[in-house]
Amino acid sequence: MSETRADWAAELIKPLRVKPGAQVTLARDFDPGYKADFLNKKSSESILQQSVELLADYQERLAAQDSHGLLVCLQALDAGGKDGTIRHVMSGVNPQGVHVSSFKVPSAEELSHDFLWRYARRLPARGEIGIFNRSHYEEVLVVRVHPELLERQRLPKEAKGKGVWERRFREINDWERFLTDNGIKVLKIFLNLSKEEQRIRFLRRLDLPDHNWKFSANDTKERKFWDDYQRAFSEVLSNTSTEWAPWYVIPADHKWFARICVGAVLTHTLIELDPQFPKVTPEEQRGELEAKAELLAEAPEGAASDPFQVSLEAAAEKEEAGTNHLRHQNHDKTAKIPSDSSEQVNGR
Repeated sequence: MSETRADWAAELIKPLRVKPGAQVTLARDFDPGYKADFLNKKSSESILQQSVELLADYQERLAAQDSHGLLVCLQALDAGGKDGTIRHVMSGVNPQGVHVSSFKVPSAEELSHDFLWRYARRLPARGEIGIFNRSHYEEVLVVRVHPELLERQRLPKEAKGKGVWERRFREINDWERFLTDNGIKVLKIFLNLSKEEQRIRFLRRLDLPDHNWKFSANDTKERKFWDDYQRAFSEVLSNTSTEWAPWYVIPADHKWFARICVGAVLTHTLIELDPQFPKVTPEEQRGELEAKAELLAEAPEGAASDPFQVSLEAAAEKEEAGTNHLRHQNHDKTAKIPSDSSEQVNGR
């Protein structure tokens, strides 16, 4: 990626990052309908495709280096666009190196452990990208909006009293710092949807028969807690956006713009991480040369000893021939253009 494109991504996402220590009020600080003036829907597909290609490149480097992993925590209210964002932004990556985990209602086994246990089991390994479609932040969002869920977690009495949310913020920050210190980069993305856009998307799901399955009656019930969720998200952003694990608030009313922003955030993060292909040691080079000599010696009679090298050379010759042909064409066109002096002679 050129420095210009890297700078462009950094500039685009700069106002979307929550500064550590900032006191966030969603309605005041982040507009879900925002879109950059220098971008439009028509050009969004080509821009998104560039991000997809860059992600594929950096994912390959991440896997080859095998020393770091990337955890992407994706949060949104219902109809915020999490699934579509994952599908579009991650469309070009190798599925072997990306794992998406969706967290539903916790099981009896999960409720028997600490609140981070089920999330820790799904962490990406080194060289992998892990995506949490909803994440450990549900424990300070939905559980906070519905405190009765806290009762089901079988916590001791002293763990449910005053200060429980502040303590969980601290524990989450400490856990994410632990992950970062051990090579797992943590990136947190909130798709910020307006209440009116959510209403429209719910109606779309009801109006289109092939989208009915996406709608649940519980969606409209949760919508009644809109203001509570806004306050809970504001608290989360204020208390858990850190230098080592930042939050990005993505305007989500325009899907095309949200996907460009998420792609920019991911590529910017990987560029900063800067994974590299491992360098081959002199000893490994000697081993490779020996292996190649053995493979060349095994070529059947009459066959090219290295067909792949032959194809590379043929491709290079074809490219050179095309370049020469173009050069000759340009030369011929130039030769047909009369000079100033010849024009003056012909004019006489």
